Amino acid sequence: MENVILVTGGAGFIGSNFILHRMERDPDSIVNLDKLTYAGNLRSLEAIAHDQRYEFVRGDIADRELVRSLLDRRRPRAVVHFAAESHVDRSIRGPDDFIHTNIDGTFALLEEVRAYWGNLDRQEQAAFRFLHVSTDEVFGSLGPGDPAFSETTPYAPNSPYAASKAASDHLVRAYHHTYGLPVLTTNCSNNYGPLQFPEKLIPLMILNAREGKPLPVYGDGQNVRDWLYVEDHCEAIAIVLATGVSGETYNIGGWNEKRNIEIVEIVCDLVDEIAGRRGKSRRDLITFVKDRPGHDRRYAMNASKIERELGWRPRETFESGIRKTVRWYLENDSWVRDVTSGTYRQWIETQYSS
Repeated sequence: MENVILVTGGAGFIGSNFILHRMERDPDSIVNLDKLTYAGNLRSLEAIAHDQRYEFVRGDIADRELVRSLLDRRRPRAVVHFAAESHVDRSIRGPDDFIHTNIDGTFALLEEVRAYWGNLDRQEQAAFRFLHVSTDEVFGSLGPGDPAFSETTPYAPNSPYAASKAASDHLVRAYHHTYGLPVLTTNCSNNYGPLQFPEKLIPLMILNAREGKPLPVYGDGQNVRDWLYVEDHCEAIAIVLATGVSGETYNIGGWNEKRNIEIVEIVCDLVDEIAGRRGKSRRDLITFVKDRPGHDRRYAMNASKIERELGWRPRETFESGIRKTVRWYLENDSWVRDVTSGTYRQWIETQYSS
């Protein structure tokens, strides 16, 4: 078994940040298995594309023959599983891809990893880890005064996306308890930062604000989310992978609960400051649109377990992280142009036409 980590979905937002984060800090080699769906972008990994410690393989985690050959050839010491369809709105419009990737794909991956792990010697088996990256959305919605989600909060997913991730979480848990596979699960809150596909709230607002386009906000804008800077998330995953207890689940949150309208207003003010005002404040571009079906009202994460047991806490405040994020999008035009062409534009027009 080599010093290799197999990362699934490593061309996506969090996966690409994780790969860049680890390549900068660790001697491990990384194999990136990604299907390159609409949100996968190899431009995000240009900086390490020719590094001898990095290999990209295009493929589907549900392709068991491909996964098997990859495991046999590279013999990783760990698998970090990011690969997932992750946009709630897309899951409402078309849940099929979410079932295929998040449930069927995770099952196929677990089966091949279980077979691979079963053939390792005892020392290698003890050192191996399968880390499954999940979401706070599996827990459902909170009321204004409800306590934040903990690792023991009952699952209550409310969208096809959340339900598919909940199913994958249960599969991972079952493979530990039934087969002894050494797994770790992390449930994170809303991530933001560089390299995020611009259908998500923060990059969409930054880019629309810069261009003077309407800023579509669902419903009354009072939905609350906990926001986690992506580099903090990557550091937390690395710590869980290195020191987490097999079979355990760890919540990863930013300790930053904010209303969606508050986020949009902060983005407007930062774009005004950094890019310069064009007459009126960009807050005037805010447009309320019809709410999406079953829109969860509030998510909040209690991340005290990972702090208490593994010593992790986010470095970035929301104020520092959002400033870095706005500046990155405003300074990386070529990356933005590459991902905001063609099918992406059609999707945005369809999704926010109301």
